[in-house]
Amino acid sequence: MAVFCGSKTGHNDLFAAHAAELGYLLAEKKITLIYGGGNKGLMASVADAVLEKGGRVTGIIPRALTEWEHQHTGITELIVVESMHIRKRMLYEKCDAAIVLPGGYGTLDEMFEMLTWNQLSIHDKPMYILNSGGFYDGLLLHVSKMREEGFLYHPPKNSFTVVETPQQIFATV
Repeated sequence: MAVFCGSKTGHNDLFAAHAAELGYLLAEKKITLIYGGGNKGLMASVADAVLEKGGRVTGIIPRALTEWEHQHTGITELIVVESMHIRKRMLYEKCDAAIVLPGGYGTLDEMFEMLTWNQLSIHDKPMYILNSGGFYDGLLLHVSKMREEGFLYHPPKNSFTVVETPQQIFATV
C-alpha cells in the first residue's frame, strides 16, 4: 500500500494521530507500507507506527534527499533512486493501492499524477483520500468544479474514495 503524505506534521495533531493509526492498521493487516522513505513529518509517523507493530516498510527516496539526511534509516528496505520521477514510478509499480494523507505540494503531485495515470489506463489502482479534519475539503470542492465545468472524463467518485478515518479505508476494501 503506497502512502503519500507530508514531510511535515502540520498544525493539527489529528494529522499525526491518523498517520500513526494508519501505520498500526497496515502492520496489523500485514500490508507492507510503501512510501517516500523520509524520516520527518507524517512520513515518519506512519513508517514508525508500522515498524512499532512489527510490520514491513519500503521507502523509495531520491539520492538528493539522502544527501540532506532525510532518509529513514530504520525501515525494512530503503531504495535510493536518481530522481523524483523514478521514485513516483516505483511507488506506483510496487503498490496495489494508494492512500493520500495531508501534505504539501509533493503529496498533491503524487496524488494527481496517480489519478492522471489511472485515467490514462497506465495504472488502475484504487486511491483513498484520508480527509483528516476536513484537510482536503477545499480541494474536493475544486475537483467537483472541474467536473461541473466539463474537464474530467469520469466522476470523481470513480477515481478515488474519500474517508474521514483510517479504519474506513479497510471497511471499503
